[in-house]
Amino acid sequence: MSAEIRLLSYNVRSLRDDVGALARVIRASEPDVVCFQEAPRFFRWRQQVARLGRATGLVLVSGGAPACGTMIMTTLRPVVESAEDVPLPYHSGLHRRALSTAVLRFGAAARLAVISCHLSLDDGERTQQGALALERLAAMGVPAGVVAGDLNERPEGPTFGRLASELQDAWAVAPDGGGLTFPSDLPEKRIDAVLCTQEVEVLGCGVPTGSPDLTDSDLRAATDHLPVLARLRLPAAD
Repeated sequence: MSAEIRLLSYNVRSLRDDVGALARVIRASEPDVVCFQEAPRFFRWRQQVARLGRATGLVLVSGGAPACGTMIMTTLRPVVESAEDVPLPYHSGLHRRALSTAVLRFGAAARLAVISCHLSLDDGERTQQGALALERLAAMGVPAGVVAGDLNERPEGPTFGRLASELQDAWAVAPDGGGLTFPSDLPEKRIDAVLCTQEVEVLGCGVPTGSPDLTDSDLRAATDHLPVLARLRLPAAD
């Protein structure tokens, strides 16, 4: 059987802002899967992630410090078939980056390959990292796949454009809520995105709104990015 899921992509700025507001935003979005960027990765990062998990009902699947701040957490709904942190080539003077990856199964047969990414501020490095994310997604061997994260580039940029030419830009396919994600207090850039393979049906995507438990003040206080929530339908495996 096919499966409908909710996937949230969220840059949480190392939990340096209002963690209570952040937890409320996540709970109100009701995600099955969360792709984080700038997750805790330094002193006592596991304890910080555990506290976030207790506040949101999520469990750590991959990432954190080993993935340079990208991270995947889920509810108990999916079965984790595999998870791996994939370091990206390091260029002297720039931040270390990595992909957090997982293959998740929903129900008996619906499978999803997930990559959480946070691409470089450097143009050349960002182009390389986007290409490597596509290569990694293909190598995971699951037709239904998602690359989600902070691309540090607008849709008209070459790296965002390359990703959107090979994958579905979920917000462009089925906009449901705002698209601008940065900065959270006065968003003017769409630099956070969920991109899916053609096997995934996009039911809706955008900055989550409409829940009585999700307030503008919490969205502004939680971190400097707004989250992107995608509602997706996964095909059953053959």
